[in-house]
Amino acid sequence: MADSATSSGGSFLDKLKAYVKTQKGTILAAEIVLSFIIIICYAASYYAGYSTVAICELVFSLVFFIVFMLGLDKQFPLVNWMWSDLFRAGIGALLYLITSLICVIRGAGDGALIAGGVFGLIAGLVFAYDTYTVYLQVKSTRQHTATSNVEV
Repeated sequence: MADSATSSGGSFLDKLKAYVKTQKGTILAAEIVLSFIIIICYAASYYAGYSTVAICELVFSLVFFIVFMLGLDKQFPLVNWMWSDLFRAGIGALLYLITSLICVIRGAGDGALIAGGVFGLIAGLVFAYDTYTVYLQVKSTRQHTATSNVEV
């Protein structure tokens, strides 16, 4: 799942820089930054309860970022990381889109809630794009294994 730009040697900062330059690393970094911004916006609003979704998605994105950056997905094959990432991104997209629409509709007079809702809609789109890219990887992996299992 992790892109091949990550190397097994080097310092943590070198691995971080190399992984952020990959497509998956950029998407996960964008998810982390957007989730952090949303937490700040929701915490500043009158309704801070909406920050739960952003906190959970921030933690899950951080975990997957670290796992893929350090190559732990290859060291722990017991967990199907590709499907786990697909479910994480899909559920994150749904939750962000639903809560953000509620916040934008409900946020009359609360600028921080509306800002959090707008950033949440953007995060929902980023998570949806992440879901799409992981889905394409799952699809290509399934096609590759299906053609390799055919006996000649």
